[in-house]
Amino acid sequence: MFKSGYVTIIGRPNVGKSTLMNRILGEKLSIVSNKPQTTRNNIQTILTSKEHQIIFVDTPGIHKPKHKLGEYMVNSAKNSMKEVDIIVFITNPGEELGRGDRFILESLKDTKTPVFLVLNKIDEATKENVAECLAKYSQEFNFKEIVPISALRGKNVDVLVDLMVQNLPEGPMYYPEDMITDVQERFIVSEIVREKALRTLRDEVPHGIAVDVLQMKQAENGTYHIEVDLICEKDSHKGIIIGKNGQSLKKIGETARYELERMFDSKVNIKIWVKVRKEWRDNQNLLRELGYKK
Repeated sequence: MFKSGYVTIIGRPNVGKSTLMNRILGEKLSIVSNKPQTTRNNIQTILTSKEHQIIFVDTPGIHKPKHKLGEYMVNSAKNSMKEVDIIVFITNPGEELGRGDRFILESLKDTKTPVFLVLNKIDEATKENVAECLAKYSQEFNFKEIVPISALRGKNVDVLVDLMVQNLPEGPMYYPEDMITDVQERFIVSEIVREKALRTLRDEVPHGIAVDVLQMKQAENGTYHIEVDLICEKDSHKGIIIGKNGQSLKKIGETARYELERMFDSKVNIKIWVKVRKEWRDNQNLLRELGYKK
């Protein structure tokens, strides 16, 4: 009996959704940083074995949007909850059940889809805190399964996957068994560059940046030649991104190249140009060009 289905992972920004998915897949397909709202698109990744195929939808964190890009992100996350087989609601211990989590639980109250509560980052909390948090959330919603985990360290992640498989219906293999994501290489390149920028830059810049892959060619000797625009909203941000004597931009390029070479198993030459597009997060045409389509 082969089982298959779709699992969406939802939660507030920065609770570890992408870290969990990367841990399950064993591949870095969704960018991870300590900045909230890192993920902007619903990214499908695929876990296949001889007995099952799980298609995961990694979503942007659900938050109160401040611009059109934010609205796109929240709508993407909400839409992912429709027509899936399992909803994984992920949160962290040691925090009050705040408005963000209540808003998500409220949006789930009429769903017929099984909802798992996944309490992540248990390695950063005491056993008492974890127990209190589990009890508190259990009173708020009738969860199908409750699993405390550490996505970063892999604790109980295999238990979570086993429970997902148990709750999946019988079904076909939707994707070829060697396929691990439905996104194109150019998208993964743009996400890796964006992650390196998020990690390198100061807090006031990151969410005002986007990456547009202008060119991606592979030469006969196997070397990849990549050119990207790193787009920001303000002239002052451009200076911060480039940094003193170009040091920040150089670091972004070097760390991106290192990871891309590991991914492609080939030499990579990457050029990054910094462009200012004022208020691009509220420009519907630019959002469409950058792949944020409703």
